[in-house]
Amino acid sequence: MNARDLLRTAVEAVRTHKLRSALTVLGITIGITAVILTVGLGQGAKADVQAQIDELGTNVLVVSPGSSTDSSGVRGGFGSASTLTSTDAQALSSTTVAPDVQAVAGVATSSVSLQVDDTNWTTTLTGTTPSWAEVRSRGVSDGRFLTDEDVDDAAMVVVLGPDTATELFGSTDVVGQTLTLDGSTLKVVGVLDALTSSEDTTNNDVALVPSTTYAERLVGGTDRDSVSAIYLKATTESTVSAAYQEANATLANLHGITSTDDADYAIATQQSILEASTSVDRTMTVMLGGIAVISLLVGGIGVMNIMLVSVSERIREIGLRKAIGARPRHIRRQFLVEAAVLGCIGGLLGVAIAAVGSMVLPRVADARVILSVGTSLLAIAVAVGIGVVFGVYPASRAARLAPIDALRNE
Repeated sequence: MNARDLLRTAVEAVRTHKLRSALTVLGITIGITAVILTVGLGQGAKADVQAQIDELGTNVLVVSPGSSTDSSGVRGGFGSASTLTSTDAQALSSTTVAPDVQAVAGVATSSVSLQVDDTNWTTTLTGTTPSWAEVRSRGVSDGRFLTDEDVDDAAMVVVLGPDTATELFGSTDVVGQTLTLDGSTLKVVGVLDALTSSEDTTNNDVALVPSTTYAERLVGGTDRDSVSAIYLKATTESTVSAAYQEANATLANLHGITSTDDADYAIATQQSILEASTSVDRTMTVMLGGIAVISLLVGGIGVMNIMLVSVSERIREIGLRKAIGARPRHIRRQFLVEAAVLGCIGGLLGVAIAAVGSMVLPRVADARVILSVGTSLLAIAVAVGIGVVFGVYPASRAARLAPIDALRNE
């Protein structure tokens, strides 16, 4: 019996017992669907994080303040203290001190309510310098960005994110308009370009003012010179490590730090942020993948059961084939091909359902799913492999039947 005859016989056997074959295929289909969607969800989460990193810049470092301790001894996390100042940012911007740092932008942030007539919107107010646009790789779609003159004069001007402008004015054509913050009037001089590849809405919902305006005329407080974070942009991706070392040495010297354990600041690269952000997604992917593998094993056991039943029902057919000259390897091959056909059908159905799921899930669960041709082909190969592996025992059992015993079977 050639390969074509084997395949035709296997397909015919599957078609003859449609319900039984469908139930067998169902287990493999569920397992393959689960595997593909699990991998797709993991890839989607990683791509989202990578998109956010790319928007900020792969050669950007973020310096965060250290932790604080209250009167009861409870320590806050990094960023809870006011250990970074505008003086630190100015020192890091020196090409003599940090030659591998291209640009530096200190930022001070707070949540505020902006108002235009009867409309109000709560957003993040950020006090910064003109270098912020270069460090964050952001441009303006309308108007201009902050200037050194704005900082020198503590000008009452603001640059809005596109979402902020839309919420307050109903459109992004707002240059020249005014808004109020706690009774202070700010003139809109620019609107940032919209970032579309990131799902982080805070990138498009922000209000930027000169650092001096933020500290002296809007927020103030006892820590007017402090900043929430300092963004550093290395000259190239290859100099990120050098920029990190220079920034760390400069801050340690300014803050009188002699041991890394005593550092009152933390410096993070985009790669470390990416690794931290994807660690949870990776863990969840492994857990869900384990569940999917169990589903595949259940499907494989279903294949084995159905093949054993098929052998039991076709004992006389097996005996007749052997009586007319079929060798054990021919019988074994016939049942293995049948098992492989069941696995292949389950794999193809699993890929099809996963493709539909990849379009439905983002709408109902706000989760991005990325399917790849390689993963789909591998899933089909795994499904066929499962059919073959779990079909070995039934096929071997059929091949071992003696012709005379098989023909006597009722």
